[in-house]
Amino acid sequence: MADDDKESKTEAASDKKISDAIAQGNIPFSREAPIFVSILGLLLFLVFVARDQTAPLMRRLALLFEQPNNFRVETSSDAMHLVTALSIEMGRFLVPILVMLLVAGIAASVFQNVPQIVLDRIQPKWSRISPVSGWGRMCSIQGVIEFVKSLFKFLAIGSMSFMVLSADRHEIVNVMFMDPIGLPEFLLSLSVRLVSAVSVATIALVAGDLVWTRVRWQRDLRMSKQELKDEFKQTEGDPLVKAKMRSLAKDRLRRQMMAAVPRATMILANPTHYAIALRYDQKENDAPMVLAKGTDLIALRIREIAEKNRIEVVIDKALTRAMYDHVEINQTIPAEFYRAVANLLVYVMTRKRR
Repeated sequence: MADDDKESKTEAASDKKISDAIAQGNIPFSREAPIFVSILGLLLFLVFVARDQTAPLMRRLALLFEQPNNFRVETSSDAMHLVTALSIEMGRFLVPILVMLLVAGIAASVFQNVPQIVLDRIQPKWSRISPVSGWGRMCSIQGVIEFVKSLFKFLAIGSMSFMVLSADRHEIVNVMFMDPIGLPEFLLSLSVRLVSAVSVATIALVAGDLVWTRVRWQRDLRMSKQELKDEFKQTEGDPLVKAKMRSLAKDRLRRQMMAAVPRATMILANPTHYAIALRYDQKENDAPMVLAKGTDLIALRIREIAEKNRIEVVIDKALTRAMYDHVEINQTIPAEFYRAVANLLVYVMTRKRR
């Protein structure tokens, strides 16, 4: 059933489903990108900052190791002072690294998606700690992909690190005979080469993971044709229901029109296909008002009501046809028809007086 359900989802996700998924925290996110950017941040720190930070740190530590007698450690208070001093010195060196790694990780996350708070994602769920669910995730396709990525990272990083260390194996062996003053510079240079090699080794993985997460996210959001129809009904309404409502609205409007026809001053006809009921009263409006209009059967019904109520029916094919598309019910006629309609009203009122 699950395979059949996946096979039926052949349509791209609608804008509504995508927006709902984003609102629920379901967004494409590559875990490799923040790690890679953090490695780059570490590399930048080693290249541009660590050199200036290492020398002062080594000078202060040299005082401790070369002249230990200068530091009195007789009581617990003395030991605490020494540990505090060492912690401060190490903090000056490590805090910039931590800050750079934190900023790099956040920047990589923001670059992929705008951060948002989704309470449902942080609520405790049994499936997250269930051994059965965990085993199912491990054995799923996504679990296999994560295993392959981890294996690739291990092999790529291990190979690059092995090549770098192999190239510098003689210098590494000679470190024990090196002047301590030159040790920080050698370690810094070796660290830069190692981190650079790791960055190069993970570029392809990160690029592929970014593409894969987007493709998998879009694939998981795919919809079946029935789901698209159901969503359309929910958002736009059932077409059958909407058609029924439009029909009811037209019937209600038609009844209102027919009820207003007896108040008309005259009926403009064409002679059977079109009919417009007009009312003119100087106390109500400055221009004739359209009470009803219709074609074919409705036009005949308007004329029938008019004849029962002894309302004058004026046959003017050209004027009726020209006015029909430009007038609206319960609104006055446009100004361009004033003169023609006024002449007809004068004719109708003159006949009534006679």
